[in-house]
Amino acid sequence: MKIPKRIQPLVNDGLVDKVLRQLMSGKEATVFVVQCGEEIRCAKVYKEASKRSFKQAVLYNEGRKVRSGRRARAMEKGSKFGRKQQEEVWQNAEVDALYKLAAAGVRVPQPYGCFEGVLLMELITDEEGFFAPRLNDVSMTAEQAVEDYLDIIQHIVRMLTVGIVHGDLSEFNVLVDEWGPVIIDLPQAVDASANNNAKSMLLRDVNNMTTYFSQFAPQLAQTQYGKEIWSLYEAGNLSADTQLTGQFSEKAANADVDNIMDEINATRTEYEENQQRIDAYEA
Repeated sequence: MKIPKRIQPLVNDGLVDKVLRQLMSGKEATVFVVQCGEEIRCAKVYKEASKRSFKQAVLYNEGRKVRSGRRARAMEKGSKFGRKQQEEVWQNAEVDALYKLAAAGVRVPQPYGCFEGVLLMELITDEEGFFAPRLNDVSMTAEQAVEDYLDIIQHIVRMLTVGIVHGDLSEFNVLVDEWGPVIIDLPQAVDASANNNAKSMLLRDVNNMTTYFSQFAPQLAQTQYGKEIWSLYEAGNLSADTQLTGQFSEKAANADVDNIMDEINATRTEYEENQQRIDAYEA
């Protein structure tokens, strides 16, 4: 096929040898199947902000760090240079997340770098070598649904242990290969500790997965993994090996908060009493 204009520079630089076909076009990018030497990979071409239909991007940009003060000021002013920098931040968020998550054991496509708004990454295929289907296009037994659901929940935990929330996870952003689910589409990934919307996004991610898989295994609808995961994360007790129960008690959570406040108040009282003794001694 004709080489898309945005991929031509990668062909000129020898990063891509041939564009085989368009794979899909989504709300923030168009994906092509490309040949790189002996490897068949994906080239994800990000759409310009004016042509991108991803809503409420400002919610996802909160907490993203920009090293250069000049770049940050330009982004705040919305100048042409600032908009260009904002696009780079948006695109690099996915690249950075992919590298970080792959290292944490999360099943995501292996990235090979982002070049002028084009992300080269692994092509996920099924056992026959065809492009892996989206979760939305897969039918399964109740037993398989439970297995894949728990697999995704474990990946969500691993993501959070390295400070990342997907933010837009659904059956449309998960591929299924012969080994199970693979999470894709991460330009909107947020920093769990720096974005005030991280909790609501994580709960929505988990709820989306729960709603989808409960079609095949209705018992999953009763689980509370999202709230359990976030509660453990806030308390500093979440790790990649944490054994979850799928249960969550609001009363227990409130009790924990009460205990923490009691400890804070006790510490404050002790400090004030010590300060009074010091003041009395100095007087």
